[in-house]
Amino acid sequence: MRDIISEQLTDSQKKAVFHVEGPLLVIAGPGSGKTRVITYRIAALIEKAGVRPQNICAITFTNKAAEEMRQRAIVLGASGAAHISTFHSLCVRILRQYASQAGVKSSFSIYDAADQAKCIRQAVKGCNIDSTNFPPARMLDAVSSLKNRLIDVESLKAEDDNFFTKNLARVYEHYQDILTENNALDFDDLLMKTAFLLEAHADVRRELNDRFKFLLIDEYQDTNHAQYRIAKSLVSAHNNICATGDPDQSIYGWRGADIHNILAFEKDWPNAMAVKLEENFRSTPNILRAADHLIVFNKNRKEKKLVPVREPKQDVAIEVFEDEHHEAIGVAEKIQELIEGGAKPHQIAVFYRVNSMSRVLEEALIQNKIPYQILRGVEFYNRKEIRDVLAYLKVLANPEDQTALLRIINTPARGIGKTTVEKVASYSRAHNINLYEGLKQAKQIESLGDAAKTKVTVFIKMMEEFKKASGRPVAALAERVYVESGMKKSLQDFGIEGQSALENVDELINAAAQYDQQTTEPSLLDYLQQISLFSDVDTYDAASERVVLMTLHAAKGLEFENVFIVGVEDGLLPHERSTATEDEIEEERRLLFVGMTRAKSNLQISYANYRMVHGQLLHTIPSQFLFELGTKFEENTDEDDVDSDFAKSLDMDTQIGLEFFPGQRVVHKSFGKGIVREFISMGENSVVVVKFNAGQTKSLMVKYAGLSILDDM
Repeated sequence: MRDIISEQLTDSQKKAVFHVEGPLLVIAGPGSGKTRVITYRIAALIEKAGVRPQNICAITFTNKAAEEMRQRAIVLGASGAAHISTFHSLCVRILRQYASQAGVKSSFSIYDAADQAKCIRQAVKGCNIDSTNFPPARMLDAVSSLKNRLIDVESLKAEDDNFFTKNLARVYEHYQDILTENNALDFDDLLMKTAFLLEAHADVRRELNDRFKFLLIDEYQDTNHAQYRIAKSLVSAHNNICATGDPDQSIYGWRGADIHNILAFEKDWPNAMAVKLEENFRSTPNILRAADHLIVFNKNRKEKKLVPVREPKQDVAIEVFEDEHHEAIGVAEKIQELIEGGAKPHQIAVFYRVNSMSRVLEEALIQNKIPYQILRGVEFYNRKEIRDVLAYLKVLANPEDQTALLRIINTPARGIGKTTVEKVASYSRAHNINLYEGLKQAKQIESLGDAAKTKVTVFIKMMEEFKKASGRPVAALAERVYVESGMKKSLQDFGIEGQSALENVDELINAAAQYDQQTTEPSLLDYLQQISLFSDVDTYDAASERVVLMTLHAAKGLEFENVFIVGVEDGLLPHERSTATEDEIEEERRLLFVGMTRAKSNLQISYANYRMVHGQLLHTIPSQFLFELGTKFEENTDEDDVDSDFAKSLDMDTQIGLEFFPGQRVVHKSFGKGIVREFISMGENSVVVVKFNAGQTKSLMVKYAGLSILDDM
């Protein structure tokens, strides 16, 4: 086995694969065979070290990546008994198994973003707080951040008693009460409650350490504080942790990921073995050279080089267009050329910073009759008809899920109105039972009229019949619910307008059938769990003959022969909301780095001179990152667009020799006045870091910066 594996690995990959006992850090550059190393390591632990498959736990960040890893491991002869899943799936499994110790019920629902939004609005309203000053979306973001940092309600209450914190604590507490009432957990609860469970119960921690003697974590740079604490607990007895990742690809700080987890790995485990995977098997040298040029401007990283294996091809193309429409047309025409030249549509991708940028691209592709798909798959599960069917299934799995119950009680319309529901809810509260139990006791509720009692009784009888069948395959149950609830007929009654919804539900049932076939022990609870943990990337169909459009964040983990990155302009990349600190700018730079390194052969980066923003056509500024690529391009400096003084300031012959020093005061035509933070002398590629008075910090190439030195501010 070792000889067979060794033949397919580089020297650095072998070090990682055949390491057995003790902590291991694998710094894996993009395209360096990271997934291969993890799967081969699983196989080597089983075959060479004699580790039982069930004693291995491998964790990654998407269901798609977990399934790919699982299939690769099986092909290598590694038994399917090894646990391979996402962090959230592992936590669900642990919480269901140790529900009583965790203080939850094993039948808990998992609330998705839409459910959470509804609950937080209810919490804000219930606290009598002005939603204008305390927007529910902001409150939910704040609660999520607290949970990721393992700060519960009581801990928050103990913090400084300022006005915002005091009200946030009230909303947080009420929000948690609503979840508890519904026997539900949100995504962040899955992590927080698992972390608390493992740290508070030595017996549970000991059992899981004994069960999972080897822990492998993929994309370690994307772990947040809660996941970090879970990982430490899971290996506390043996320290057999293998963390694989790349600080240069840490792009999820906005949702709690902490890059310092991977940067400090060797401090957490001083005896750790560290291996760098630097050979890149994906991209051409030209692409890697530009990516390397870009990422060295970051300070929070572990130094490494991307060593190309493939032969050189054409240079990275940087294109400038008049506006976003010309940019979209230009990209579409280039895609058409690639396809006519033999390129497969599914090997072509277009990346952008924000979803709203896809509209003009779609229009251009449609005009050119180019088939495409947008990687925004969770929207399927947000359609009304899909949420309605799933709500029925959620109530069958967890009758305490009041949010789902209220959604279906009169869907389709069956004459159970708001007044009836309020009377049942009042009765339920008075008798300390949940709403579903209250509905079952409708005949005993004196405030209900006979007609209302009859309608509620018919509904409950139907649901109880469904519950009897909940052990059958999920697809069969979903179809029965769809038909017997009256939903199918209701959609059919809409005629042509309801056709799309009918097709969507048929697709849901087909997907459930696929789940039944592919799962060893299918169950309604497990199926709903998979749906709730679904992500955009999980919907990507690589076999589809369509060009794919997606955000740069969604592109992580994918690869394409041909990549287009559009809108590389100041305010978009780096994004205007992510330029307050140098750490935020570094993450935006990493985001472009990730996008660039998805490309195998061809990479085109573009920006537009003008772009419509909030209904106004604005003159744009090329992103500072373009000047950091080490690739020559012609910046548009038409004197019709800029004043003559500023045009003169772009004269590179005068700018190249300029030197700056920290504390020096400067001015920029677009960014205004600022103070130099740092000057990096690199000849004609010298860079100056400026903190502008408006709050932005920019890293600018001196020869393009157009900075003027001020004697005073």
